[in-house]
Amino acid sequence: MDAAQDPGASRLPPVTERFVLHWGEMGSRWGVNRTVAQIHALLFIHGRPMHADEITELLGVARSNVSTSLRELQNWSLVRVVHLMGDRRDHFETAADVWELLRTIVRERKAREFDPTIAVLRECLAHPEVGREGAVVRQRIGETLALMDTLSSWTDEMLRLAPETLMKLMKLGAKVQNFLRGERKAAR
Repeated sequence: MDAAQDPGASRLPPVTERFVLHWGEMGSRWGVNRTVAQIHALLFIHGRPMHADEITELLGVARSNVSTSLRELQNWSLVRVVHLMGDRRDHFETAADVWELLRTIVRERKAREFDPTIAVLRECLAHPEVGREGAVVRQRIGETLALMDTLSSWTDEMLRLAPETLMKLMKLGAKVQNFLRGERKAAR
């Protein structure tokens, strides 16, 4: 019995399968549906537009699940529809550049998670009844807002940097920590 006859057999080469399966596992840990993450991984690793039926066949998942997952990926700006000459079907692709993917994911997560939280914290501090809250409550909301505002600004700055600069900055991280630790020791 060959892979085409065995429904449990993989339709992907071993390394591609491992990558796709792991990306799906990681996606579920990040709060993303496993199939959504697997489809994204498949499109990324193949590096070419694919139609939904091909994705369904390669991953061995229901067509309806693929359609729903592709819509989710489009909502996250991680997948776009492309059309190929002579084929009326929609094909889907993702960015080939890992830095572009990182930027998209960070930008989308920030917009969906960070920005609304900052808005609520500001609303809490601006609420007419905030004065009736205890000082500790006001202080903690204010400190949380200050931290999130700082992280938000830092994220925006990082998103504007070129990938080469980001890589250098990341590699400098440990050196900066050691430098700061050295300064603290010298200051004592």
